[in-house]
Amino acid sequence: MNKFTRYPASMSRQSLGQFQVDVRESAAFKPIENATVAVKKTAVDAQTIETLTTDDSGQTITIELETPSKELSLDIENEEKPYSEYTIEVTKEGYEPTVIEGSQLLADTKAVQAAQLRSTETTAAQSLMRRRRRYRQESVYFIEPHTLYEEYPPKIPEDSVKELPEGPAGFIVLDTVVVPEYMVVHDGDPFDPGAPNYFVSFQDYIINVASSEIYATWPEATITANILAILSFTLNRVYTEWYRNKGFDFMITSSTAYDHKYIHNRNSFQNISQIVNTIFTNYITKPGIKQPLLTQYCDGKQVQCPGWMTIW
Repeated sequence: MNKFTRYPASMSRQSLGQFQVDVRESAAFKPIENATVAVKKTAVDAQTIETLTTDDSGQTITIELETPSKELSLDIENEEKPYSEYTIEVTKEGYEPTVIEGSQLLADTKAVQAAQLRSTETTAAQSLMRRRRRYRQESVYFIEPHTLYEEYPPKIPEDSVKELPEGPAGFIVLDTVVVPEYMVVHDGDPFDPGAPNYFVSFQDYIINVASSEIYATWPEATITANILAILSFTLNRVYTEWYRNKGFDFMITSSTAYDHKYIHNRNSFQNISQIVNTIFTNYITKPGIKQPLLTQYCDGKQVQCPGWMTIW
């Protein structure tokens, strides 16, 4: 049975959300049992709210933490941050500590924060490389703000159906629409050679983007519609081999000017994950068109996009 820890609301507009941490080993991705997880507000000198321990599945119990009122995330005119931010510090003997700052929690939702620990048992070559790079014995990650709260570059308009040339050597287009097992995500502008590439499972990528671009408090039908748009856009990039046919070694970027906002190491929301895992093979297209539509949209508040779908 899950334990729920309640904390008195200091404001009348505060509510509660559920929070859980899932700890894995970074190399083998196996669950880590008996890891210690300290939870605190994301603020300078914040005190630890709760100290948790992972079970044999690598998960902590679910706790309840303060959040702003749910109504704030449903109001397009609202200027206040509709989610709270928490920091977790994960430690376990034999592993390097990991800190994740800015995990986002919305009212009446369940957020799951994944954390990966790196083993301190390394080969001699790895140890030498770390010393040369002045490797820190602690991994610290900062989760960027949600796209509906923070201003990010607006999407550069593209045709929703790509004209695919037949002749040029090296241009490859898939015969059928295929849902890939993994996405190679370039974490930055496509023309930034210094941005890292991440290998992310297809479903985890869609969950990450949806958690970054819509609020988990919205009605299920609204969430589903937005996820379908994200799926169709992503599968268009996959089907057309859009970036690889331009000479890049990745499949999509995290830049909102070109693609969707992917935030590495961010938390997910249980209801968004459930919807994605149910419909991830679906996409939007037109009669007589084989490729998924490049379904572009904007938030309709910070960015206006006449003729496109708006998130709100």
